[in-house]
Parts: sequence; C-alpha cells; structure tokens
Amino acid sequence: MDALSGLVHLSLPVLAGMVSTTIFAASVLPMLVKAYVTKDLSSYSLGNMVLANTGNLVHCVYVYSLPAGPIWFLHAFYVVATGLMLLWYLRHHRCPRSPRRLVQAEVRLTPGDVTDEAVSAQVG
Repeated sequence: MDALSGLVHLSLPVLAGMVSTTIFAASVLPMLVKAYVTKDLSSYSLGNMVLANTGNLVHCVYVYSLPAGPIWFLHAFYVVATGLMLLWYLRHHRCPRSPRRLVQAEVRLTPGDVTDEAVSAQVG
C-alpha cells in the first residue's frame, strides 16, 4: 500500500514535469509524422539539424546526471526526434539542381553542346 500512496502523492514539480513532457512531445509528433509520410524536408536546413543533434548529445551529459524523472523521457524523446529528422533529411533531401543543369535537362543538350549560344537557340 505504501508504493501506491507514493504514486498518489506526486510532488508538484514532478507532476508539472510529466504534463510538460507530454505537451512538448505532442507538439513535435505532427512534424515527425508529416516528415515521415511526405518525405519532404526541404524546409529544414542541414546545419540546423546537425546543430540540434550535437546540442542534444552534449546536453545528455547534463540531463542524465540528474535523478531519473520526466526530464529524462523528454530529452530522450528529443534525441530520437532530432536524430530521425536528420536521418530522413540525409536520406530523402535532394540538393537543388544548378540552373545550367536544369537547362541541360529541359532542352536535352549534352554537356559538350552547352554554350551560351546553344542554350539561347534551344530555349529562345
């Protein structure tokens, strides 16, 4: 019965941590689902995702030195979420093609045929 009464009498900070962890995780889930379903991560930058993952990994040293609690779950969720976003970005992101390559593909020129005059004649 003592274990049950300990669960009923959660401290306010731990209860707040549990609620905020749930809210923060719920706020990130739509982004993860959309990225997974559409595979469109063009609005994200590689630099931001690398920094977010690096920051999360460094922050692990601090978070996991704290007593186990809601912050562990929240941080673990963020580590997994940012890791997945980076993985999906690297897997599905296509670098934009250069304008010259777009012109070559559009007018079916071979690389040896690409001169300003040839492009102008084909496009114009």
